[in-house]
Amino acid sequence: MRARDLAVEYETVGVADDATDAARLMAERRLPGLLVLGADGTPAAVLPASQLVKVIVPAYVLEDPTLAAVVDEKHADRLCQALKGRTVGDCLPSKPAPPPVAAPDDTALEVAALMAQVRSPLVAVTERGRDGGRLLGVITASHLLQELLGVGDAP
Repeated sequence: MRARDLAVEYETVGVADDATDAARLMAERRLPGLLVLGADGTPAAVLPASQLVKVIVPAYVLEDPTLAAVVDEKHADRLCQALKGRTVGDCLPSKPAPPPVAAPDDTALEVAALMAQVRSPLVAVTERGRDGGRLLGVITASHLLQELLGVGDAP
């Protein structure tokens, strides 16, 4: 199976999009991350859900995780306010790695190797492959595993 056959339509966001909206999109659709597109419409970065979670956790808790136990539920419910007024770009690491991009003719094993190498929950598939180009779709880790394991859509 080739990357073009595995690629599906997938939610994307722009660097200037609202971070709260991106978080809500991830939560509502249970996405492992979002593909971030640059101004020219080409893949610019991957924003994993774990990165947004990191943004909402107070710095003092990241430095000393034992402090998380003393934060009451009233304050925990306000964690997502840390996203207010921020853009998707604000939530990316200061030097985001380029997103993994596969060529349409890449095999499932090539996609799996790329995904494993960069530890990304998704891989973009573009018409010109690693050189960029029009986005054809995205392959998520769970979809790739489903195909490799031959697991159908049955419950």
